[in-house]
Amino acid sequence: METNKDSIVDVRSVVEAISSDDNDAPLYQVESLCMHCRQNGTTRFLLTLIPHFRKILLSAFECPHCGERNNEVQFAGELQPRGCHYQLNFPPGDQKMLNRQVVKSDTATIKIPELDFEIPPEAQRGSLSTVEGILLRAADEIEALQEERKKVDPQSAESIDRFLPKLRACAKGESPFTIILDDPAGNSFIENPFAPSPDPSSTIKFYERTPEQQASLGYVVDPSLGGEHRDEALSEELNSTGDQTRREPHGLIGAAAGQRAIAQGNSAEFAESLFRYSAPEEVMTFPSTCGTCAAKCETRMFVTNIPYFREVIVMASSCDACGYRNSELKPGGRIPEKGKKITVLVKNINDLSRDVIKSDTASVEVPELDLVLTSGTLGGVVTTVEGLITKISENLERVHGFTFGDSLDDSKKSKWLDFRARLNKLLSVEDPWTLIIDDALANSFVAPATDDVKDDHQLSFEEYERSWEQNEELGLNDIDTSSADAAYESTDATRKEGTTV
Repeated sequence: METNKDSIVDVRSVVEAISSDDNDAPLYQVESLCMHCRQNGTTRFLLTLIPHFRKILLSAFECPHCGERNNEVQFAGELQPRGCHYQLNFPPGDQKMLNRQVVKSDTATIKIPELDFEIPPEAQRGSLSTVEGILLRAADEIEALQEERKKVDPQSAESIDRFLPKLRACAKGESPFTIILDDPAGNSFIENPFAPSPDPSSTIKFYERTPEQQASLGYVVDPSLGGEHRDEALSEELNSTGDQTRREPHGLIGAAAGQRAIAQGNSAEFAESLFRYSAPEEVMTFPSTCGTCAAKCETRMFVTNIPYFREVIVMASSCDACGYRNSELKPGGRIPEKGKKITVLVKNINDLSRDVIKSDTASVEVPELDLVLTSGTLGGVVTTVEGLITKISENLERVHGFTFGDSLDDSKKSKWLDFRARLNKLLSVEDPWTLIIDDALANSFVAPATDDVKDDHQLSFEEYERSWEQNEELGLNDIDTSSADAAYESTDATRKEGTTV
C-alpha cells in the first residue's frame, strides 16, 4: 500500500475523532490495500454513538477495481463490568425474527446447538448486522474455500456440502433453531422488538468473568484469585493466625457507639432507634491482589446483622495503583429453605428512601408499567427504592440499544418515549405504585418505614416453596449433604456419650 501525506492526515483525524466526545464526528476515508486484487481501495471511518448503547467505530472498505466490499464495527468505549449471554429460539416461517439487529464484538462467540455449529471470535470480526446477515455471511465464508478444500480433503468438503444447506435453511427461516451469543466483554447486543416488555423468545443473562476470560480481554490477573480459588484463599486468610490479617476499629458507629449510649443513661430502645443497623466492632483487613493491574492491595471485610433480615458479609477492595474499587455483599448462614417475595406499596416521597438490597437471583416487577426484569438483569445492588428505579431506567436504555436509532419507526419510538416518561413519573409519586422483588434464595430485603415491621402496612413478605426448575437453575438439586449430616449426627452422638460418662 502506497502511503501519502493525505492518508497520514486522515489517520490522525480518525484517532482524534475517536478520542473526542463529539457525537457529530464527520466521515473520514483512507486509501488502503485490497486483500483480494492487491489494488488500492478506500476505507471509510465513522465514529458514531448508538443511542443508549455504545460508542462504536464503523469502517467500510470498497475496492473500485474488483468490487470487493466489507465492513467492520469496533468499540471505542470501555469493557463492561460483566459478560453477557443471549439465547433466542427461532420458530420456522417467521422472517421478522431474522431481521433483529445484532451487534457482535470481536470477543463474542455465536453458537447454533441444533447444527453443532460455532462461530468463534477470531472467525468473524466485530460487525453490525442482523441474525440473517450473520448466518449468510458465515455460510458464504465457509463456501468460499470449498474448491481448495475438495482438492486437499474431499471427505471434509463433502460433509460441508451437506451442512451448508442446513445453515442457509436456518438463515431463511425454513428450519427452527436456537442461536446463542456469548460475549465476555459485555459489548454485544441483540435487539428486542418487544422492549421494554420481556421477549418471550429470548433470555439475557449477565455473568462474572472467569480469570481466563479476564486474561483474554487483556487484564492482568492471577487465576488463583478467581471464583472458588479466591474464596478458598479468603478462608485461609481468615483462619490464619499470622500477622498478615489485622483488625482495626470500625469507628464511632454500631455496637461500640450503642454501648456508650447505654452507659450514658440512654435506654436500649433509644440506642436501637438511633442506630438502624448493627455495625461491627471491628473490620478485618487482609492483603490481596488487584484483579485489574495485579498490584498488591487490601481487602476489608466485616460481618453485620440487618434487623428483620439476616446476617450479611460486606467486602470492599481498593487499589491505590490503578484506582480500581470493588465491593460485594454476601449473605451469611445457610441457604433458606423457601424463596421470598417482597411487595412494597409506594405512596409518598418518603417511601422512595427505603433501603433496598437486591441480590443477583432476584427479579423486579412494577405491575403498573407491565415491567418485569428477570433475575440477574441488574446484578446485586444495595440502594434505595429511588435508586433502584433509576438503575432500571439506565439499564433498559443500555440493554435495548436501538431505542431511538434511525432504524426504529415512529410508532415504536413514541412507545419508548411514553414508557420512559411513565418510568420517570414513578419517582414523583403522583399516583401510588407497587414494587415487587421476588428472590428464590430470599437474599433480598426492603427496609420497613416503622420501628416494628408488623406496623408497616405498605410492606409485605411472602414465603413460597421453590419449584424444581428454580432449584435446578440455582444448582440446589445437585447438592448432596447426606454425608455431612451423617458426620454431624455421629459427632453429636459421641459428644453425648462422653457427657453421660
